[in-house]
Amino acid sequence: MTTNDLYALPLEYNDLRASVRALAENEIAPHAGAVDEDHRFPQEAADALLKAGLSAAHVPTEFGGEGADALAVVIIIEEVARVCASSSLIPAVNKLGSLPLMLGGSKEQKERWLPQLAKGSGFSYCLSESEAGSDASALKTKAERSGDNWVINGSKKWISNAGVSEFYTVIAQTDPSKGSKGITAFIVEKSDAGVSFGAPEKKMGFRGSPTREVYFDDVTIGDDRRISEVGAGFALAMDTLDHTRITIAAQALGIAQGALDVAAKYSHERKQFGKEIFDFQGVQFMLADMAMNIEAARQLTYAAATRSERGDKDLKFFSAASKTFASDVAMKVTQDAVQVLGGYGYVSDYPVERMMRDAKLTQIYEGTNQIQRIVMARNLPAN
Repeated sequence: MTTNDLYALPLEYNDLRASVRALAENEIAPHAGAVDEDHRFPQEAADALLKAGLSAAHVPTEFGGEGADALAVVIIIEEVARVCASSSLIPAVNKLGSLPLMLGGSKEQKERWLPQLAKGSGFSYCLSESEAGSDASALKTKAERSGDNWVINGSKKWISNAGVSEFYTVIAQTDPSKGSKGITAFIVEKSDAGVSFGAPEKKMGFRGSPTREVYFDDVTIGDDRRISEVGAGFALAMDTLDHTRITIAAQALGIAQGALDVAAKYSHERKQFGKEIFDFQGVQFMLADMAMNIEAARQLTYAAATRSERGDKDLKFFSAASKTFASDVAMKVTQDAVQVLGGYGYVSDYPVERMMRDAKLTQIYEGTNQIQRIVMARNLPAN
């Protein structure tokens, strides 16, 4: 058992939290309401995160990044999500999109794309399709050989930050007769001929992160765009998600903490029957349960992050468990925060209604919580 599995974080992580929190409160939070209201990309957050080296902190130092480990990335995402969930998708999506390259790419490929990512070129992940969500192996997007090149045709659905990111990891079928073993991963650039985007989805939450369909119409790329071996794409995609589901847990954790912060503060400001509503036992019990469950989610998420960094055998269980538990907690905590604020919780004067809408997505994307429970059951940790 390492230090990070215990109950206190080393000083450098606490220092990181303090710096990210200050940045989030000063440069991201003031724009969060407008970002949600206007359904616009949080450019202010993107600029601030890039300037601080936080938009893709996971990129190794040899490629121009900060070399942040999995726990540090979790803390970054958690603190940003505490004030603006949409903004927290910037570092989260950049890790998701580039991790297949980091796990399966050659040194030459890493040298080609990772420095650009560290300098601000976003990196999105194209796996899901209209008929391939939880059943990711059922994808229809095809990549066919044409001499020394590959020609990609098809479309990808629900792609976060599509149109903003410059680079896309695309998981495509290269040999349908082999099922999941006939799937290969490629890097496609926004500037490639034949790449286009659908209109932004009109979403319940995470409104500041554009979610669009990505279309590939005879997109012709060289074999140097292929990540890992032909047929290894599905396994690479699943390995990627085992690591990045923890970033969704971090998002959920941040959303929940932000909602609790607002509710606790409000409970001391609002007076009824001549006293603060905090003094009513019913409100105290709600706040206590919110804080207790958030702390439990935090411990599980941090434990999962350390397993991701080490590549532990029980990562698959902990990754699924952290994402499921933290997102369920976020949904309950944000609902309770709205309840504590009463009528004010239901209007956009306070951020908890936005947080409740944002929390719902964390139970759905990167694998629904129902699928995660199947993953957990199939990977129960040995004692």
